[in-house]
Amino acid sequence: MPQIHLPRLLIPVLFILLGGCATRLINPPITQTDPRAGYRFETRHAEERLNKESLIVLAFSGGGTRAAAFSYGVLEFLRDTEVVGPKGNKIRLLDQVDVITGVSGGSFTALAYGLYGDKLFGEYEQRFLMRDVQGEIIARTLKPTNWGKLWSTGWGRSELAAQLYDEILFNDATFGDLDRGQGPLIMASATDLSTGARFVFNQRVFDIICSDLNAVPLSRAAAASSAVPVVLSAVTINNYGGTCNTITPAWARPFIDTADPPRPAARAIRSLESEQAYNDGVHRPYIHLVDGGVSDNIGMRSVLDSLEILEALHQAGEPTPLDYARRIIVIVVNSLSSPPTDWDESENPPGVVGTMLKAAGTPIDAFSYESVELLRDTAARWRTLRLIANSAAFADNKDPEVAAALHAPQAEIYTIDVSFPRLKDKAERDYLNEQPTSFVLPPEAVDRLRAAAGTIMMDSPEFQRLMKDVGTKLVVNPVGGGMLRRCTMAGSDRRLVMRQPCPTMRKMRLQSEYSSAAGPPVI
Repeated sequence: MPQIHLPRLLIPVLFILLGGCATRLINPPITQTDPRAGYRFETRHAEERLNKESLIVLAFSGGGTRAAAFSYGVLEFLRDTEVVGPKGNKIRLLDQVDVITGVSGGSFTALAYGLYGDKLFGEYEQRFLMRDVQGEIIARTLKPTNWGKLWSTGWGRSELAAQLYDEILFNDATFGDLDRGQGPLIMASATDLSTGARFVFNQRVFDIICSDLNAVPLSRAAAASSAVPVVLSAVTINNYGGTCNTITPAWARPFIDTADPPRPAARAIRSLESEQAYNDGVHRPYIHLVDGGVSDNIGMRSVLDSLEILEALHQAGEPTPLDYARRIIVIVVNSLSSPPTDWDESENPPGVVGTMLKAAGTPIDAFSYESVELLRDTAARWRTLRLIANSAAFADNKDPEVAAALHAPQAEIYTIDVSFPRLKDKAERDYLNEQPTSFVLPPEAVDRLRAAAGTIMMDSPEFQRLMKDVGTKLVVNPVGGGMLRRCTMAGSDRRLVMRQPCPTMRKMRLQSEYSSAAGPPVI
């Protein structure tokens, strides 16, 4: 037979054809919602929460590998930090965490911990943090055998990224695996490209789109949460809204048809109304999701909405799922970087790329700051309302409207801000601020981000207030190597022994005891 010689230009075409058309994963529909089932807060460890006095929430921000490493450092600190319980037993702070929210880079750490638990600490570094994930995505995009897939309808670069995330981190796990597990509730969030609204991977939201979250791979949630617009494609999910008899949440019923709902619930109701728009699955059969940082870069809106709902229900005299809580502890892990520029030293304005990045990032950064301040304002308002309601001057009040207005939740809110500006070491703070928002960092940067997270937690005045209020003995166990230094913190009876790591060391050592005359804690 005569040999067939193909022109070289046809070879890439053959690769494309051989790649064929790709089909994205379809989230399956449900025909009936069940508020008592599925991966949601209301059913997650509901009985165990009744025996706790604290609700502990971790909020992991976006920021690529920088965020993933920084949030991982907080998990390491909480793993190695114990409090002495009522019977003298030691309780790890990490085991007390109830909810972890994750956005973009932070969603990888949150989802991976929800899946693996303590097993993550032996694998996460090599499987994700130390990898050039960004380079691997680019390499796959440039591979001719993937070009046919990339040209397929509904299948873009984020689907290619999701495949990589499955291979290196999630191993085909779904939210069903999280639902069957014993870890905290994980809530990764993305942004609806059409409306700009926050989209949370939670069965309550999936009830509205009449779909089964348990069948959704964790890799697709991570891909959606980190799908930076333009750089990566939107992740598309199917919307079957209006086909499964969706039930309005019980908390919303006292307010949903009210012309002027109580102020604390107004924003939460608006969020609910934006979600209810998914009920029209006929005209909105698809939802296109991009990076969660576009709508909420620190994963705080869900927390704020929940607190506003809690306050509104208290004012209405309705029971809430958080009536048990004496303390609501929110650890905000914000990896926002603020690298310095020399723009103002030149008469010429910055270039197009620099201007676009700054214009896009400034509103997000400002919104992140306001979210933390809103949480602090809520804490201050509750404290003030309780102070007035319990004061001697108010003891003889006979006005029921005034009494209702002062009916605030009894829980004390602790806002622990873990962010670069809280780092006392200026040189180290400057170094962390220079780390880019990308999915590749040098090993030294990863190590220093992890170490910084624990240092900031330990130095946090709000964390120290929490420890003092619960009257605890805090023990932070050494887990690695480094140089030993000893110091005594001014104005405190806490002695701290810190093993300060060299920049290239992989572990931070902390050994600390916090003693209080109040006795052991009830966390």
